[in-house]
Amino acid sequence: MNKSLLDFVELLANEKNVGKDVVLSALEYAIAGAIKKAEFPGEDPDIVVEVDPKTGDYKAWRQWLVVPDEAGIQEVDRQMLEWEAKEDYSDQGPMNPGDYVREEIKDVNVTGRRFATDARQVIIQKLKEAEKAKNLAEFNELYKDQKIVHGQIKKFLGGDAIVEIGKVEARLPKSEMIPRELLRAGDRIRAYILKVDPLSRQQPITLSRSSNEFLVELLKLEVPEINEGLLEIKNVARLPGARAKIAVQVKDKRIDPIGTCVGVKGSRIQNISKELNDEKIDIVRWSDQPVEYVVNALSPAIVTSVVVHADSGKMDVVVPTENKKDAVGTEGRNVNLASTLTGWDIHIMTADEAEEVKEKEIGEIRDKLMKYLDVDEEVAETLIDNGVESLENLAYGPEEELLAIEDFDEDTIQELRSRARTGLITQALQREEILKKADPKLLELEGMTHDLAAQLSEKGIKTLDDLADLSAGELMELVNLGEEEAQHLIVAARAHWDNE
Repeated sequence: MNKSLLDFVELLANEKNVGKDVVLSALEYAIAGAIKKAEFPGEDPDIVVEVDPKTGDYKAWRQWLVVPDEAGIQEVDRQMLEWEAKEDYSDQGPMNPGDYVREEIKDVNVTGRRFATDARQVIIQKLKEAEKAKNLAEFNELYKDQKIVHGQIKKFLGGDAIVEIGKVEARLPKSEMIPRELLRAGDRIRAYILKVDPLSRQQPITLSRSSNEFLVELLKLEVPEINEGLLEIKNVARLPGARAKIAVQVKDKRIDPIGTCVGVKGSRIQNISKELNDEKIDIVRWSDQPVEYVVNALSPAIVTSVVVHADSGKMDVVVPTENKKDAVGTEGRNVNLASTLTGWDIHIMTADEAEEVKEKEIGEIRDKLMKYLDVDEEVAETLIDNGVESLENLAYGPEEELLAIEDFDEDTIQELRSRARTGLITQALQREEILKKADPKLLELEGMTHDLAAQLSEKGIKTLDDLADLSAGELMELVNLGEEEAQHLIVAARAHWDNE
């Protein structure tokens, strides 16, 4: 038997081209499994086996992990409390938490045809795992400084592509493919190494062709100036297979970032676009000036003016009527990508639309000033014309600026300031009364503030259902919110429908 074991080890080591120690380790695992099945039915003990590589003789032990008394036993068949280990097994050492208590299993005999068959299966499986780990280690070493791999599609499983890269297999999930790209078994592809999981029972490497990182790495390969530190990629916004925008900062002022990335006659960017199923790629000059950055990001749109709403993170961008279609882009792609790239909620409008919005905003300001200051339209208009656009401006703004208004004397200014402060108090009290009647669930929504809830209540939106019935666009018309904020609130409000 002992000689047979060693011959078996020698044979498999040569057949699988691995070290004898690897096969011996697998053999020990197989023997441990056989002992567990034969000697401890219904239990899950921790069995350790050691095979003598010279004689083939083996010994087996059952072992328990020593755990602190206060922690308690989590695995009955594999753990022992510290006090018990010290009391009964002090001859094996100090028996501190983390040590092992061992008991030798005597008269073990796992021979026979059934054992040989089971052992061979277990050993071959272990060798496959060892070979897989070895190949993965070689892969990690080969690609430790690279993010993009070349491989051949072997087959498809559940919509995912299994890609051969040398000796290892990787998985390109359907969710990481470029939409509408036609891939077939046998195709050679490039992809980004999204994740490596050595513990995965399937393919340990996950690839991506739709991630922003893939686009970035392709650009680095085509544009050496990036790796040389002359250009820096600041941000990426991408709709895989359709369009992408890449913001690039110049480190050397002598370099044209757009021309450098695009290449002579568009050669560099065309190579990347071809790799990405003809995805259109815009190179955008990054700027630390928000308006300039947004204007650059909206290219090829022609921008005539920009109104910044810093508090809400919005920009109203005015373009010529004939240019609005280009500014928005097919299915809103251009403006949406520009918003994602810059972090600003961008609203495209023509001059006429901008004028309508401005008139509406001024009308709301005028009505509020007339209501809380108890003044006529002429006085309200005069205040607005001189930069007073809220009760807060009037109540607590710099007095010298208000006194500079030629139409009002000092006494009038002081009276208006006093009325503005009273108006703010009245507003606050009215808001509190409104909130008392508001749906508590509305106030609990993530992103909902008391001020916003009061504004909505004034517009007739008093319950979760009222809010959930709105579209993001309708909500934005009622209150001053960006598109992303509005969509978030609508989704949150509709969540309770799913729960119900």
